[in-house]
Amino acid sequence: MPALVIDGHPNPGSLCAALATSYAEAHGDATVLAVRDLAFDPNLRLGYTRRQDLEPDLERAWEQILAADHIVIVAPVWWGSVPALLKGFFDRLLLPRRAYRMRSNGLPEGLLAGRTGRVIVTSDSPSWYLPLVGDTTVKQLRTTTLRFCGIKPVAVNRFGRVKDSTVEQRQRWLAKAAQNGRTDAARRNPRPSTAPAELVSGRRPIG
Repeated sequence: MPALVIDGHPNPGSLCAALATSYAEAHGDATVLAVRDLAFDPNLRLGYTRRQDLEPDLERAWEQILAADHIVIVAPVWWGSVPALLKGFFDRLLLPRRAYRMRSNGLPEGLLAGRTGRVIVTSDSPSWYLPLVGDTTVKQLRTTTLRFCGIKPVAVNRFGRVKDSTVEQRQRWLAKAAQNGRTDAARRNPRPSTAPAELVSGRRPIG
């Protein structure tokens, strides 16, 4: 099951980067896409009123998403959301009539259906705090991003508190990420090729 691991942390020396690598290496059939290494404008400057052409790095990222059966997002919790660069990546790439479309009844139809997902988040807050305040970052990534685009089911891992963690704790978290990578790889359920040719090729208008 080809997997794409999207590392959404701006710092290559972060725990998120290490978790993404640990997961991918244990999975065995995964590619790590570090958003920080891509050259693109994270600002959707005209909203959805006019097409904003994708930069080459974003076109390649889209092809990687289409090729994957399993999408993993690794990100820190910043201000109840994700880093601005990762949010900009979503804004620019997950576009109407490409990642989703709206039905006549006003409800969304995910165009990336048939894929599974996993969300891995790190936080400096205690483990009990995020669910208490609504766990907004997980909701954003799992529900209003991946599931919105048709990707499900989506598993979730939370690691923290990072700020006060010991080397031993971080090693356990990395081991857990590796375990999840092996588990997900074992669940081989090839995705049927049902997407329209124009969607796969990227030639369809994107808003």
